[in-house]
Amino acid sequence: MTRRPALPWLAADDSPASLPDPSTALREPNGLLAMGGALTPEWLLAAYRRGIFPWFSDGEPILWWSPDPRAVFEPTEFVAPRSLRQSIRNRGYETCIDRDFAAVIQACAAPRSEAGGTWITATMQHAYQALHARGFAHSFETWQDGELVGGLYGVRLGGMFYGESMFSRARDASKVALARLIEEARTGGIALIDCQMPTAHLLSLGARIMPREEFLRRVAHHAGG
Repeated sequence: MTRRPALPWLAADDSPASLPDPSTALREPNGLLAMGGALTPEWLLAAYRRGIFPWFSDGEPILWWSPDPRAVFEPTEFVAPRSLRQSIRNRGYETCIDRDFAAVIQACAAPRSEAGGTWITATMQHAYQALHARGFAHSFETWQDGELVGGLYGVRLGGMFYGESMFSRARDASKVALARLIEEARTGGIALIDCQMPTAHLLSLGARIMPREEFLRRVAHHAGG
């Protein structure tokens, strides 16, 4: 019987440079790289610059991931489907950036099933709000009649945008926020949008699958420092 390799344990007072090489991540579960560390801005920025992100539930230690393959949007290749274009034109939506980051992350954290639960814990929310205060985390929002009805949030480093989560309370509202992100990416120098794990929903919106090795090359080129 083959034993699963032991995951590296990182102490909270370690340097973020102690995060392992993403190529050492487990195949099952796909991309699990290390445990522990901290959710300070320094740890998070160091992780994103290396193609790593945190993802864990209440009661678990911090878990760090770098899956293979990766789901990404190439902004220059994205084509909004007809139904989305109709929603943008006809539903009275207004899109904004960073009008209410806290409300977006709270909405993304809301349970989405009867079982409840969320991986966007209060600790995670505070961590990304700290990144937002430093100008690295951003929300793309869809408003209708003065009400926040959809949006997404993520982290920008140089020419990379790392999408974290999205939510919708009205038809196509999260997709409208995504379309605004794509528009900003095309005009504002974002070369690649990371969507982390491939899902049927993301692929239906035009995301494509990228091998981790290629993804990490793009991160090294676009994320800077």
